[in-house]
Amino acid sequence: MQLVDDAGATGADRSTKRFQAKRDAILAAAADAINEASAKGMTFADVAQRVGLNTTSVTYYFKRKEDLAAAAFEATLATLHAMLDEALAEPDPPARVDCFLRLNFARLARVRRGEQHAIAILSDLRAMEEPIKGRLLTGWRDVFRKTRRLWAPCPTRAHTDLAGARAHVLLENSFWLTAWLDRYELDQYDRVEARLMDVFRHGLAMPDDDWAPQPLDLSHETPDPARENFLLAATRLINQLGYRGASVQRIASELNVTKGSFYHHLDAKDDLVTECYRRSFDTITDAQRAADHAGGSHWQRLVSTMAALLDVQFAERAPLLRTTALSGLPPRVRQTMIDRSNRIARRFAGTMSDGIAEGSIRAVDPLVASQALMALQNAAFDMRKWASTMPRDRAIAMYASTLAFGLFDDRTIA
Repeated sequence: MQLVDDAGATGADRSTKRFQAKRDAILAAAADAINEASAKGMTFADVAQRVGLNTTSVTYYFKRKEDLAAAAFEATLATLHAMLDEALAEPDPPARVDCFLRLNFARLARVRRGEQHAIAILSDLRAMEEPIKGRLLTGWRDVFRKTRRLWAPCPTRAHTDLAGARAHVLLENSFWLTAWLDRYELDQYDRVEARLMDVFRHGLAMPDDDWAPQPLDLSHETPDPARENFLLAATRLINQLGYRGASVQRIASELNVTKGSFYHHLDAKDDLVTECYRRSFDTITDAQRAADHAGGSHWQRLVSTMAALLDVQFAERAPLLRTTALSGLPPRVRQTMIDRSNRIARRFAGTMSDGIAEGSIRAVDPLVASQALMALQNAAFDMRKWASTMPRDRAIAMYASTLAFGLFDDRTIA
């Protein structure tokens, strides 16, 4: 016979609720640990300390660290599905995107107020081992397809391709919010959301602007080709597997050299990631400088920079390092990289401000729009397979149109 308390809950009910509450607390702590140290860097001991348990108690809920990381990622996917389901109930694409963005800002506001825990960043999915990796990637593809449905119906393959680019840019911008939104006070979140939605709705271009980038020469002499090869191989692997997933052994194997050869060129793996970031940031800065040197309106300079950097990303040979590598870096090094990223974003904001003043760029919030642009160009590496299905110039124009002309403009389909 089960005892029933005054509220009508049985002992089994209370036990189940306690179990679920503790499990949820462990998942929240795991998400924080993943966001700080990556899934590979997360430890049972760290998670246990965050929730006031011992390691053995955590293993009662999750037998292996991989199971805990997978559960944290699945919780993130479930959160995305719930927000997308709510957005899909809206009557048209602009209303759906507006809803999805509003739900993300509301979630981040609750996190900042301490009312809710952050969700786990999905950057380490490809670094997981099978069969967990396959299950998680299938879940991610489901989220992507559901996001693409925000623009349904898609009457042609070209419309589907464009919806894919739009979905990717929207998702990546929602993930990138955590990198810059904390510079604003909580009572400014509604304003920032409105400014970002304005860019998504109308783009950066004036009504008579078109997409006609000038070619930029980003080639340069390489003083140490062997070192450069290490950086390129490491960048590709880190983009695919994350900071922890791209081990020194994997990088060395990619180049068919020994680990000793790796340490001949670089002192430590953190040094490697730092150098990869510097190379990527230098590439972006080179494109900005080359566009300024080429002259023309500030709109012309902006689109030329965007096209050059997207070409780098889609070519894959020497891509830019994804911000996913930030997870797992020592805090001091991570902050240094974020500071450099912010300086580059401010330069984009300066170009936009000058373009607004001269009348070649629409009146937008340059600080907000520049962060949207950083998310777009950084994430483009993940769309190289998508880009390979069409001529490169068309892929670049279609992907860039998501910010150049907004998420609801179909001119690149023609």
